[in-house]
Amino acid sequence: MDTVIDLRYEGLFDFKPVFIRGYKCLRRVFMKNQKGFTLIEIMVVIIILGLLAGLVLPKFLGQEEKAKREVAKTQIRSLESALDAYRLDNGFYPTTDQGLDALIKKPEVGRIPAKWREGGYLKPARIPKDPWSKEYVYIAPGSENREYEIISYGADGEPGGEGNNADIQSWKME
Repeated sequence: MDTVIDLRYEGLFDFKPVFIRGYKCLRRVFMKNQKGFTLIEIMVVIIILGLLAGLVLPKFLGQEEKAKREVAKTQIRSLESALDAYRLDNGFYPTTDQGLDALIKKPEVGRIPAKWREGGYLKPARIPKDPWSKEYVYIAPGSENREYEIISYGADGEPGGEGNNADIQSWKME
């Protein structure tokens, strides 16, 4: 059964007195001339957004550093492939003095490769920087009988470190 409300008190509202049946009709009459949101509605939205940000943002922020570490590993693998192609053509890896630049331009110092590939071993012909905008460290021959080592010093740019600051080394990648 609908509720009947008498709005005949003329000083209370700026519309003609009417009989209204049901709550929805009453709400339409009361809200007819109002624009915008109430303070409570705005506060509820702000609280909901705050809760969502508190739950979601930490997950995304942690993903950025993880993604950078994965990009560094991928770049190191790409450099390793280019170094292997260099070795297949020439029979040896570039020396530390020649560095990774030997992959994009023919070395002029040290042991000069006889069969260096025209155009280089990387496409595009540039040595990438690590995701923290630092140069990769190339050492050949490497320590512990490794033929070479490629290292990114991580977020801090310093040798050693833990977590996001840990070094990414070509011989220790999963």
